[in-house]
Amino acid sequence: MPATSIRRDAVAIGLATGAYAISYGVLAVAAGLSVAQTCAMSLLVFTGASQFAVVGVLGAGGGVPAALAPALLLAARNALYGLSLVDVLRGRLASRALQAQLIIDESTAMARAQGDIVTARRAFLATGVSVFVCWNLGTLAGAVLGGSLGDPRALGLDAMFPAAFLALLAPQLGRPAARTAAIYGGILALVLVPFTPVGVPILAAILGVVPATRALRRAAEPVA
Repeated sequence: MPATSIRRDAVAIGLATGAYAISYGVLAVAAGLSVAQTCAMSLLVFTGASQFAVVGVLGAGGGVPAALAPALLLAARNALYGLSLVDVLRGRLASRALQAQLIIDESTAMARAQGDIVTARRAFLATGVSVFVCWNLGTLAGAVLGGSLGDPRALGLDAMFPAAFLALLAPQLGRPAARTAAIYGGILALVLVPFTPVGVPILAAILGVVPATRALRRAAEPVA
């Protein structure tokens, strides 16, 4: 993918997630967090699903321990993303640690969609920085404006993030065994939703790669 296309896509993704961050800022303040606490979470945690999990539990009257449990489960997927990006992160330890802060759904999907490591690194950094800046600006705007925006769900802001991520994942379904992994992972997640805590179905969905890997191995076996 040309550099101009990467920058254009990265900015578009950043703007979309920034708009979604406005709803997070509104909900966080409504849940009892101050503007400073709301913005600090976006700066330091920087993983939307976990942040929404925290404010969702707090807003429902739960305590901090109850809010942290699903947030940590959701954040654990970023560690799995990190394993797939080992060849993308470069530099000294401090530099890699700083880059690791940008490991999120969007930057990982953009990096893995590229055909070579150099382009993947460019896409990862461009998307990660774009989302980080826009997410924090959106958080600040939502936290400051607070309830004056009304219910963010009524504005459709809650649908922006998953829609953008699905758009990034769609091209990956053309790769060998990708559809198998997606189908099995999706079925497993749906089955677990009624019986497990928030976040567990998402983590369990990664087990969809097991049948996908077996399918790849069978395809690679020489025909007798």
